[in-house]
Amino acid sequence: MKRILVVDDEVQIRTMLTQMLEQEGYTVHTAENGEDGLAQVGRYAFDLVITDMIMPVKDGLKFIMELVRDYPDLKILAISGGGAIKAERYLTMAGYLGDIATLEKPFKRDAFLALVRKQIAPD
Repeated sequence: MKRILVVDDEVQIRTMLTQMLEQEGYTVHTAENGEDGLAQVGRYAFDLVITDMIMPVKDGLKFIMELVRDYPDLKILAISGGGAIKAERYLTMAGYLGDIATLEKPFKRDAFLALVRKQIAPD
């Protein structure tokens, strides 16, 4: 069974994504920011990390940079609804860090799950 970490500071988003992923048969762990996410990645082997970009404590960009440095084979999906700057800008920056899939909020369930399957699929 594939293990996915969902990192988002909004409890409703974490809950919604967890439910969608569990319905598809994935094992899901959650964290509310990049710092908690890094602690979990150190503890468990994940097939995919899904992270929001704008979060307190440690934002998605710093989190992704550390993941790319410390876990270069880990698959990452960055999601963002934007903030002070448009979501696409945050996601573009994430894309520069490596082979990172990006998805702008709000998104459709089918598009989200298709991207998850693509990221997890063996190369």
